[in-house]
Amino acid sequence: MPADLDRIDMKLLRLLGRDGRMANAELARRANISPATCHRRTQRLFAEGYVRAVRAEIDPQRVDRGALVMVGVVLDRSTKESFAAFEAAARRLPFLLDCHLVAGDFDYFLKIRVRDMAEFNRLHGDQLIGLPGVRQTRTFFVMKEVVDNAPLDF
Repeated sequence: MPADLDRIDMKLLRLLGRDGRMANAELARRANISPATCHRRTQRLFAEGYVRAVRAEIDPQRVDRGALVMVGVVLDRSTKESFAAFEAAARRLPFLLDCHLVAGDFDYFLKIRVRDMAEFNRLHGDQLIGLPGVRQTRTFFVMKEVVDNAPLDF
């Protein structure tokens, strides 16, 4: 446990991680503290960066983004400059959910949601392979999402 967090702070973080929309009164009840104390502690957790954001988890199927695609990217050079150029360009892609620098056979793994394979094919040809320094991509279409965006276990 981080030195500046006590067991109540940790409980608040766990509860918020499971349901960020929980009302302060309910959060206080579940943490066994007063609503005023709960509000003060929650505000501090946000202010100190323990909670980065609270947002709705949208059902991809309902907004026509049912196809999940993972893309392994290999750059032509492994330099600080080539990584920086790739990352800057990747941050501008509106369809990109996640981009991770990884160790192993790839330099990056990208997580993308699209309507279907045809849409991914267009994005791949028009944008992904044109990113700075891209030498090779390997695409993995997800057949089943077993665990996705689970709350942190701490």
